[in-house]
Amino acid sequence: MKQKKFTHVKEPKQNELLSEESESERYYITPEGKYPSVTTVTGWEKRKFFAEWRKNNPEEAKRTTSRGNKLHKLIEKYINNEKLEKKEIDLATLDLFLQIKKNVDRIDNIHALEVPLYSKLLKLAGRVDCIAEFDGELAVIDFKGSTKTKRKEDIENYFLQATAYSIMWKERTGVAIKKVVILISCEDGGVQIFEANPINYVKALKSAIKKYEEEKNATV
Repeated sequence: MKQKKFTHVKEPKQNELLSEESESERYYITPEGKYPSVTTVTGWEKRKFFAEWRKNNPEEAKRTTSRGNKLHKLIEKYINNEKLEKKEIDLATLDLFLQIKKNVDRIDNIHALEVPLYSKLLKLAGRVDCIAEFDGELAVIDFKGSTKTKRKEDIENYFLQATAYSIMWKERTGVAIKKVVILISCEDGGVQIFEANPINYVKALKSAIKKYEEEKNATV
């Protein structure tokens, strides 16, 4: 397998964050306090739907979670310039990776890969997949595996997550990010690339945070 040599840009180290997890929520312990995770807040409105789906489809839920974790780890190894051996990768994960590889190769000058971030402004925390240049422009990049192709209107939470990370990055480093990229490798053979300016999702992100906080406060 031909592997690209990725350049890594040295950035100030982001402190590791401890996390706490319940059945429906994850929190991170930051220097500013205990913050809910980005995925918890952006997925809050749909949490009951997904909880019900997982309950009714336990084997498929387990399979898709494992699929996502394996694909993420493989892409992370690849971007970290680690040698990949096809014989050591299960065929399903390898197929998803090889589909998306040419688009991963559009990434370079890696600023962050699976690093913890948090925001005092948003009162959120999480781990960003990747912050790097995509086609030469600095972007928050998210990697996804999917059973089938997605409609853009159905994955707003992906854009809200990436927008939150762009705000966190600006807060932590002073560097603005004006692009988010969602890369999805689908089991039906498709590869999807969604790009957007995070400024277009700030309002929706604030609305999701407000809804989460209101519902949490109502149960106290």
